[in-house]
Amino acid sequence: MSLYHNTLQGIKGLDRSAMKQAAAHQDRLTKPQGSLGRLEELAIQIAGIRGDPHPKLKRKRVVVFAGDHGVVDEGVSAYPKDVTAQMVLNFLSGGAGINAIAGCMGAEVEVVDVGVDFEFPELTGLVAEKIRRGSRNLAQGPAMTREETIAALEVGIERADHARKNGVELIAGGDMGIGNTTPATALFCAYLGLPPLKVAGPGTGLKPEQVRRKARVIAKAIRVNQAALSDPLETLAALGGFEIAGLAGLYLGAAKNRMVALVDGFIATAAALSAIKLCPLLKDHLIFSHLSEEPGHTLVLKKMGARPLLSLDLRLGEGTGACLAMALIDAALACHNQMATFASAGVSEKS
Repeated sequence: MSLYHNTLQGIKGLDRSAMKQAAAHQDRLTKPQGSLGRLEELAIQIAGIRGDPHPKLKRKRVVVFAGDHGVVDEGVSAYPKDVTAQMVLNFLSGGAGINAIAGCMGAEVEVVDVGVDFEFPELTGLVAEKIRRGSRNLAQGPAMTREETIAALEVGIERADHARKNGVELIAGGDMGIGNTTPATALFCAYLGLPPLKVAGPGTGLKPEQVRRKARVIAKAIRVNQAALSDPLETLAALGGFEIAGLAGLYLGAAKNRMVALVDGFIATAAALSAIKLCPLLKDHLIFSHLSEEPGHTLVLKKMGARPLLSLDLRLGEGTGACLAMALIDAALACHNQMATFASAGVSEKS
């Protein structure tokens, strides 16, 4: 059996016993019950993910997947395709937003070429897993074959497995791919039954008429690939991209390894939704970090029943919002593990 199928079978539900113990512990801490709100919920969810009533997460990593998109030929991006490769080099030299934020959070950054339309030389720090030099134009037919999609998913799973072997317990996924809000939007529309005009946004800076053109391209892609849309894996192949599939694999691998996985913004949410469609048990394992400035994100998260932790008008990608949310994870577990109980502190409980 393949790594992909083994991973799907290896994902289990949350540990409800650990969650029950964590919730009881929260109620004994020196605070009114529920007064730390989402921080309490996070601590309890993480207890269920890790299978430990008192979880501790020591090592953090952001894995940034990079890939190009044939649909850029339709004029759906404000930036040229060359920027994908240029930004990969920027990540490796430490000059990107994710490098700066990860440094503040004490997180490592790993960069994976899973489908960039450029032949990089051997570079220190670059994980070379290129499946193809960019996806095909999804407005003309499937962006990827089924086999290519499984290969990209398995790259993500392997990065999660590798991280766990390195002692990483808190992981976030990032993306880099010029034009990738178009396949992300197409996936949202296909999986959730949403109209393209309701979800399509400016991405890296499109004007209103360009956004309408982008929506028309997405509507065409859905028509052209209609036969594939009854199967979640075929949908990802038809409308996705290599970095989106790689991210989806990372989330699946993280859940299999009982790692805490943070979902970034618009693109990462499309990857998370794809992975959830492949394995519904995954949803409870994921923590959605922030609400993207991309206008369709609010609608998508509502349809998914997901509540983001932050709303900071971010629309950069790269894993930046997910990395920022690591601070909230740290705070939630610090309170959970370090606060005194009423009994240990000699504080009177509520009468």
